[in-house]
Amino acid sequence: MRRFALVFVLLCPSAVSIQSFPQEPSGVGPDSAQPTALPAEVADAEAAIVKSDWKTASTKLDTYLVTHPTDERALFDAGYVADHQNQLDTASDFYRRATAANPKSFEGHLALGLLLARQGKRDEAHMELAAATTLDPGDAGPQLKARAWRALARLDKPGPDGEGNAAEASKELLEALKLTPETTDDSLLAADLAEASGDHDAAEAAYRRVLADDPKSVAANSGLAHVLIGGKKFPEAEKLIRIALQQEPDNPALNAQLATVLAAQDNAEALPLLQKLHADHPTDAAITRMLAGVLAQAGDAAASDRLFLPLLAKSPDDIDLLVAHGQNLIRQQRFSEALAAFDKATKLDSANADAWSGIAFAASKLHQPELAVHALTVRSKYMPEVPATYFLWATSYDSLKDRTAAITYYHHFLDASAGKFPDQEWQARQRLQVLEKK
Repeated sequence: MRRFALVFVLLCPSAVSIQSFPQEPSGVGPDSAQPTALPAEVADAEAAIVKSDWKTASTKLDTYLVTHPTDERALFDAGYVADHQNQLDTASDFYRRATAANPKSFEGHLALGLLLARQGKRDEAHMELAAATTLDPGDAGPQLKARAWRALARLDKPGPDGEGNAAEASKELLEALKLTPETTDDSLLAADLAEASGDHDAAEAAYRRVLADDPKSVAANSGLAHVLIGGKKFPEAEKLIRIALQQEPDNPALNAQLATVLAAQDNAEALPLLQKLHADHPTDAAITRMLAGVLAQAGDAAASDRLFLPLLAKSPDDIDLLVAHGQNLIRQQRFSEALAAFDKATKLDSANADAWSGIAFAASKLHQPELAVHALTVRSKYMPEVPATYFLWATSYDSLKDRTAAITYYHHFLDASAGKFPDQEWQARQRLQVLEKK
């Protein structure tokens, strides 16, 4: 019997969505050219399918399948009809029966795999699509087999939860490219996979390939901007994001990206942009965090903390939130509360240098030099010294009457500060005059 890889391929989407699997039927369907041995009921059903007369097709197939329950072609057709009517569970049942009737049915495994992927049944979808890649597509040809490989690559692409395998996805995409030419979606997927693998140069090259053909591509401009942000190339990233925003001015993800680069450049536009985003998306935790961070940088620690506290209530063990909350408390001179927040953070992550820095500063303000020295000692295991920590070392040892250590660290501070902290430099010189006379 002839395989059923048909004109219906041309009538349905043949590429998987960048973000998700398409909400349309699988892109494979029954052959409109009817072989002479085709039963009349099936032939009539397929004629109705050509006209998108799903009701007639369904009725014909249901009647036929009562007496021919293992007819592979009729089962596949029935699945295809149910798929087009968004009766996904019914469709998957028919596709499963078709592949059971003929385990070597390329179209059956592909259609079932794509349907399961759209339903979020990743493991089952992966099994069916992998099976399709091992089978002869026959009349379906290399285009649909390449689609199976592409669908596998998207399933294996790492998601926000970290699930996936970028290396396997890259191999699967390469298999698709052996069968059909590279598309824009392929380049974007290759960029995503390269970035997930930490190969930022390859990701940048892939995004630039897309932009060479389509300079206004939202996905490529946004994706390349993300790579550039990681490399702290903020001005160039900003240009790309603004190009993308010309196409989609209300896109919240693009506006959040723009706010990120503006904040990194201390651009005053960042705050009103984030305030508008937060007003439009008050439950978006990522936007709330960004706004809280920018408010803190702008000197409004109280307003920043009002945003952080509800987030902490939902995620009390979020270390980044605890540290940010502690830093806001420091800015408000609530040192005891800050110390408690930083202490909790270090108990959750003993290698968090920012939390140890916070403990050192709060302890210094609370006149607990022993604790400050302990915190600085632990911090030094994970991060290099900076002028601020040299100053904390010096003042803590000064409070502990350790003259030699205090002198050493005051000098370290003056060497490192290079005129950037005039008040503390004056204090250090004054103390050195006293300490070095003894």
